Amino acid sequence: MNGSIVKELYEGRQLYLYVPPSYLGGSGTYPVMYVQDGMDLFDPQHSPAIDQLERWFAEGQLPELILVGVEPKERHNEYTPWYSQALSSQRPHDDFHGRGSEYLSFLAERCKPYIDSKYRTKPEPEHTGIIGFSLGGLISMYAAHVRPEVFRKIGSMSGSYWYEGMVDYIKEKRLYHSGLRIYMDVGSEEGSDKANIQKQMVPFTK
Repeated sequence: MNGSIVKELYEGRQLYLYVPPSYLGGSGTYPVMYVQDGMDLFDPQHSPAIDQLERWFAEGQLPELILVGVEPKERHNEYTPWYSQALSSQRPHDDFHGRGSEYLSFLAERCKPYIDSKYRTKPEPEHTGIIGFSLGGLISMYAAHVRPEVFRKIGSMSGSYWYEGMVDYIKEKRLYHSGLRIYMDVGSEEGSDKANIQKQMVPFTK
C-alpha cells in the first residue's frame, strides 16, 4: 500500500481515513467515500482490497479518492431507518431502534464538514459517496432517498433489504435525483441458511 492511513477521534467516534498515494506532497483535491463499519476497513485481512484499489489507481481505471471509515456506536440503531422488532422474539433487547436519520444527519451536517475542512476534498455531492454492507448497505440506500443533496454515489453490498418496510418504502418513495449513481450486489446463496425473513435476501435485493 502506497497511500496513508490516518486515525481521528471525532465526537467520540473513531474515524479511519485512507488518503491515496498522490495525496501527500501534492495539492490536488479528491472525491470522498464514507464507509460504514469503518473499523473493518483497514483490518489486516481486508488489506488486499486497498491493494486492489491502488492497482486500479495506477492503471487509470479508477480516480484516486479518500475513504472515511466511520465506526458505529450502536450499529443496530444507527443503520436502521425506523423501529422494528428483533429478528427473534427470544431476543427483544436486539430490537432495531431506527435512528438512521439522526446518524445520517451526523454524517452530513457535522462529520462531512469536518473532513472537508481538514482534508483536500471535492465537497460537491457528485463527488461524495456512502457505502456499506449488510445494515451498512441498508443505511447507504436510505441515504440515497433522504440525503441526495449530500451523497450522490451509493454502494450497497449484501444490503439488508429484508428489513421490515424497506422494500415498500423504496417502491413508494422512488428515487428522483438524476445525479444518483448506485451500485448493489448480493451473493446468490445469501440467506439460504436462514429460517427467518433474512432468507429473502436475494429476492428483496432484486
